[in-house]
Amino acid sequence: MEQSELRRRPWLSPHLWLPRPSRCSRATAKSLLFRFLPILSWLPRYPFRDWLLGDITSGFSVGIMHLPQGLAYALLAGVPPVTGLYSSFYPVLLYSLFGTSRHISVGPFAVISVMIGSVTGSLMPNSNFMDPDNGTNETVLNEARRDSARVELVATLTVLVGVFQMALGMLQFGFVVTYLSEPLVRGYTTAAAVQVLVSQLKYVFGVEVAEKSGPLSMFTTFIEICTKLPQTNVGTLVTSLIAMAAILAVKMLSAKFASKLPMPIPIELITIIVSTGISYGAVRVQAGLLVGNAFAIAVVGYAICISLGKIFALKHGYKVNSNQELIALGICNFVGGFFQCFSISCSMSRTLVQETTGGNSQVSPKWLVLPSLWGFLFQAILAAIIIVNLKGMFKQFTDIRTLWRSNRIDLLIWLVTFVATLLLNLDMGLGVSVAFALLTVIFRTQMPRYSILGQVSNTDIYRDLVEYNKEIPGVKIFRSSATVYFANAELYAEALKEKSGINVDYLIGKKKKALKKLKKQCSLRNAIISFDGGTLFSSPQELGSDCNGSGPAVVDSNGSTIELEPQASSTPKAFNEPTLESLGLKKPDLHSLILDFTPVNFVDTVCIKILKNIFRDFQEIEVDVFLVGCHASVIDQLEKGNFFSQTITKHHLFASVHDAITYVTRGQGQSMPQPVTVSTSVNRLLDL
Repeated sequence: MEQSELRRRPWLSPHLWLPRPSRCSRATAKSLLFRFLPILSWLPRYPFRDWLLGDITSGFSVGIMHLPQGLAYALLAGVPPVTGLYSSFYPVLLYSLFGTSRHISVGPFAVISVMIGSVTGSLMPNSNFMDPDNGTNETVLNEARRDSARVELVATLTVLVGVFQMALGMLQFGFVVTYLSEPLVRGYTTAAAVQVLVSQLKYVFGVEVAEKSGPLSMFTTFIEICTKLPQTNVGTLVTSLIAMAAILAVKMLSAKFASKLPMPIPIELITIIVSTGISYGAVRVQAGLLVGNAFAIAVVGYAICISLGKIFALKHGYKVNSNQELIALGICNFVGGFFQCFSISCSMSRTLVQETTGGNSQVSPKWLVLPSLWGFLFQAILAAIIIVNLKGMFKQFTDIRTLWRSNRIDLLIWLVTFVATLLLNLDMGLGVSVAFALLTVIFRTQMPRYSILGQVSNTDIYRDLVEYNKEIPGVKIFRSSATVYFANAELYAEALKEKSGINVDYLIGKKKKALKKLKKQCSLRNAIISFDGGTLFSSPQELGSDCNGSGPAVVDSNGSTIELEPQASSTPKAFNEPTLESLGLKKPDLHSLILDFTPVNFVDTVCIKILKNIFRDFQEIEVDVFLVGCHASVIDQLEKGNFFSQTITKHHLFASVHDAITYVTRGQGQSMPQPVTVSTSVNRLLDL
């Protein structure tokens, strides 16, 4: 198929969630239904004999983890613990119908819960629910009224998160997760883990701390806790430490003997059962605005889910649909909001348990642990459960050492994300982190690696001369590691001139001066200079092209004119343009310049302008310029930008570096007419 035919075709995306416009048919309706409900495509082919036992085992293992984590993370969200049970049931059931990952475990997640807590603590603080105490002048907190208002607020927020996610999924915005790189997500979750830890310290020490919001609130909260350490409730502290030690020890034993145990020891559930009936509580964390936090929660929750989903999909050899995942999470949150659930995401710890205990699909009945009322719970016990479950996130501090060795830019993203999230609240920290990550992309494109390529011996492969020092004589092959656009086009041109080994601007300046002198000589109409028995005419009529048109000419003793032929080149030259040698200037050793555009995926108007200048400048000093490896879209953009002209044609384009090398070396090897050498006396004339 010809390129012109391809260009005439309308743009079509193979990844659209909705099918291309077509006639309504049974097959189309079935395809649409299977995309919207992925369970319909895989459940009829479910291998009961191979998968059922593993799914049941992993389902109960993860379900037992859901219960204590749901209760504990509800405290982070600032709502009654029972709300965490609802959030561990309805969204999980819905995801099994609409999700495309077979292994991730959706449900309450610490980072999402603390982001929700920032909203409840800001918009529904305790000070709004203080009622007068009968018979005294003091006020007391009306916890029932506060919890009711917060549940309503969180349900509204969850519905809004669901709306955002479903809308983004329907509009094919699954790609937004690409702006949340792994270092950014890990730095963000590590900082969130630190915030969660600080928020739980008041329950560990049993002290009262005023709610704070806004930037630096975590640090002011930590300072206040430190100042109130003398007021520590010793019983609460001892209970918390014993609970944390027991939970951590049992978790380590479970991990060590995982191959011998049919399922992890449910130490968190055992701890909660032991402490049932003692106390209950709720925790408030950080601040934020409803809509802004809703969007941040939607994006972060999706990013964590799709990241884990792709990891396990790659491991087990299946694909996860990023847009359908958005829709699935959106439905989970949207519907869950009507059942007093809070926003959910994916837990790494639960997902690992599901996968390692033999789970193969979303059939695993982890949602069978039905929500029920558990009465009162120790705040200290729930804080201990939360803190121990942050262990995996705190291990991410080892990323600093790994990234220091592998990629300093990714390390910088990690550190900036971590610090920004600690200093600011979670939604503002995310915004700053994404903005900084995008700035690093711009910075990297502005500071790419420029290199001159050499040929790998006996191959058609060309690599950096630093590694392969076989350079083609008279040819420079220049490559940039990044695309060329307005932010780095000038830098590209400067690096090219520097690495070409030619002082292009200086040589052009010398040529202009020489032409100016020649023009002055042409004005001396009757000046005749004796030259080895011949006569060189310097008037416009007598000097030929130097004054009016073909090429420098000499007249021999017989009176016949001999024109000086221009140097052969693939670039069309005007006949009235003298060569460098005819002007008495040294010609560069370089005769061809090849620009490798393989890494370039688009060009803009600034890039096209700079390219025109490059062609003009090097052609001015008799160096041919060629573009190689241009993608079809780049050629199309060059055409639309009026790049091609009489002096820059498509004969300057080659598919590969080797094709261009073959062309220029073959051309140089042919017998070509060489310019007549002008005598020293003429050179002295031009220097006058």
